[in-house]
Amino acid sequence: MDSVKSEFQVSITEAVGMISDPDSLVRVVLSGQRRAMSPPYDRIDIRPVSIKGKLLLQLMENDGRQTTTRNLEPGALNVVELLTSGFANILVETTTGSLTVKITKKGEALVHREEGQREQNLDHDRVKSRLLSPDDPFLREVGIADDQGRIKPSKQDKYKQVEEFLRLLAPTLTAAIEAGHIAPPTEEKPLSIVDLGCGHAYLTFAAHQYLRSVGVSVHVTGIDVREPSRIRNIEIAKKLGISSTIDFLAEEIAQTSLTQADVAIALHACDTATDDAIAWSVNHDAKLLLIAPCCHHDLQRQLKDAPEPWSIITKHGLMKERLGDLLTDALRAQILKIVGYRTETIEFVGGEHTPRNLMIRAVKTGANPDAADLSRYKELTAMWNVVPALAKRLSSRLDRLLK
Repeated sequence: MDSVKSEFQVSITEAVGMISDPDSLVRVVLSGQRRAMSPPYDRIDIRPVSIKGKLLLQLMENDGRQTTTRNLEPGALNVVELLTSGFANILVETTTGSLTVKITKKGEALVHREEGQREQNLDHDRVKSRLLSPDDPFLREVGIADDQGRIKPSKQDKYKQVEEFLRLLAPTLTAAIEAGHIAPPTEEKPLSIVDLGCGHAYLTFAAHQYLRSVGVSVHVTGIDVREPSRIRNIEIAKKLGISSTIDFLAEEIAQTSLTQADVAIALHACDTATDDAIAWSVNHDAKLLLIAPCCHHDLQRQLKDAPEPWSIITKHGLMKERLGDLLTDALRAQILKIVGYRTETIEFVGGEHTPRNLMIRAVKTGANPDAADLSRYKELTAMWNVVPALAKRLSSRLDRLLK
């Protein structure tokens, strides 16, 4: 343990020295939470900025709801206190290299140093780079932008959702390809993506347009039960001249004729339609899943006799509803883990019809579940006396693993 502490202390001293030189500092990112510690914010970004010819440090503190920005004199920032306040991940980049410190769940410090040239950006009001240009024709066709390529005021939230989705998709997809979980796309065998419950296909078109813009060969399919949506989306694809690489089906998710996809997305599919999407993805060997659930009525209806002392929560309707949401998605993530996916839950902006802001991100690794994973699932479902809708849809596979 002393050697671990020593390594951490050495890296902190090194990081302090790098941050204390604003002439070479590029950026600092502090994120994650160390075990048994509570950092003051979810994430902190630091970078040097030039204001009226004076070099300051811009501190951007995000508490999970909003970001507060402050510009400080370099000497006014207590760097040591900040770095030791409980963050699990520390990244410091300078013009000549970078230092990465990751604290594991066991408290071990993993330190990585890398040399390489980087450039400072000292602009005070830095314009956020967009993955998808506001003047992309698809945004006009789906009604997010006007005829001049400007985002409509009433559609700012939808544009933000599209951008955030792409920011989640891009690095996750890249990592899955680099790790060998998804084969590198080619023109002969493009990356296949399915949007299960695509609706107006904002994200269906966004994924297609963005990936094509960065040179990824891709074919995208949008599935929605409504025939008018299929007709509308096909017409938009024709106007954009992309009909050969994107198509739409008017089918139930659980009964779709589509038989394969590398990537499956389902954003705010209502109630058990989310379970249909996950089940289809698992049964058809999808390698990457991005699932943002919507309402959760199925499990909530099963929460009748709460184990004590949980009745102090379930006796309140609103609290019971939120608890049902959490149980539903926790069990969905656990089932995915049991059937061979590496899963995590991350924050994602809610849709116009739902305030829920959770996304399940899953990558198929094929790893067998360990005894603890199986035991936790059995204990949780037994404690609450529930059968998740997803478990019913994957019963043949799940029951075999749970024996």
